[in-house]
Amino acid sequence: MSPLAIFFILLINSSLAANTNIYNVQNYGAKSDGKTDSSKAFLSAWAAACASTSPATINVPSGKYLIHNAYFNGQTCKSKAITIHIDGTLLAPSDYNVIGNDENWIKFEKVSGVSIYGGTFDGQGVGLWACKNSNNKNCPDGTTALTFYNSNNIIMSGVTVQNSQKFQILVDGCHNVKLQGMKVFAQGNSKNTDGIHVKLSSGVSIMKSQIGTGDDCISIGPGTSNLWIEGIACGPGHGISIGSLGWKQQELGVQNVTVKTVTFSGTTNGVRVKTWARPSSGFVRNILFQHIVMVNVKNPILIDQNYCPNHESCPHQSSGIKISDVTYQDIRGTSATKIAVKLDCSITNPCSGIILEDLNLSYQNQQTEASCVNARGRVSGLQKPTNCLLKN
Repeated sequence: MSPLAIFFILLINSSLAANTNIYNVQNYGAKSDGKTDSSKAFLSAWAAACASTSPATINVPSGKYLIHNAYFNGQTCKSKAITIHIDGTLLAPSDYNVIGNDENWIKFEKVSGVSIYGGTFDGQGVGLWACKNSNNKNCPDGTTALTFYNSNNIIMSGVTVQNSQKFQILVDGCHNVKLQGMKVFAQGNSKNTDGIHVKLSSGVSIMKSQIGTGDDCISIGPGTSNLWIEGIACGPGHGISIGSLGWKQQELGVQNVTVKTVTFSGTTNGVRVKTWARPSSGFVRNILFQHIVMVNVKNPILIDQNYCPNHESCPHQSSGIKISDVTYQDIRGTSATKIAVKLDCSITNPCSGIILEDLNLSYQNQQTEASCVNARGRVSGLQKPTNCLLKN
């Protein structure tokens, strides 16, 4: 190779190195011993990446990193593309009193173009779960492990989030978010530990992920639109729920949601729509549940518009949420109860446009039953259980 060629190769390599902004959290003081609080080191690495005028990468080497709290704000970021590669595990304090009254453990706010690959976020919430299960009234509410708030163009791939005190992942006020290859876990007896909660967001996709918690695998709150859920293994937990909705009288609706190719194993519910029995301006429309497998699920298909735990805050009222154009297509497997389809709709706002197509649900090798109240729609294909809908 000629000296001129070598010169150009060295010039190109040096140019690439100059344009590659890599920030290792250990260079900012992070300790991988699982004991030393590394919050400031992570925030310092973020600040450096954020200040970069070109794409930047934050590296988290293998090991365990104790993080008390970390709020990553992107409002003043110059870099429009920050990638976080995690080979290690981020640990919340095991003493729930340290962060149990904080709303968030790790939060990304007003960021754009952030991608997170690999690693584990461990909320170490076992102590708080035990406190709540003991009916101790002095337990803190608990913190959400990982939150994205008012953010755009987010990717998470191959990430594990586990043992959060409360919600595992919250997507709130975001647009264009892609979660794929996720593993989200909490014990089946852990309260309010929803796997992924989405609200006030659009263009969110959750794909090819395993989720098992003590609450909903995925819960969908008010103001959610254009949500795509596909290739999910759910269990244990309460299934995939739209709701609960309708707590507020003035509330944004949920629309354009697709849930397909999901297997529910031993869950309390399969696909559920849940609304409070209270006046509300909200709605649920244009929903598709497709290619769903139920394995010993207590309530495979459920619409519950009379949700009112302990008959408090909503006695003798009816839900104002209008549910329309919901399709259940190719749903099969086993129910843990004889009533496999329960559509309990509002007396003041009956469900309309419900479509049941090719349902094949059994209970202990017996014929299952369906229960419909204030529900109108149409059916086609196989109907096990037998249709109970009123015609539109």
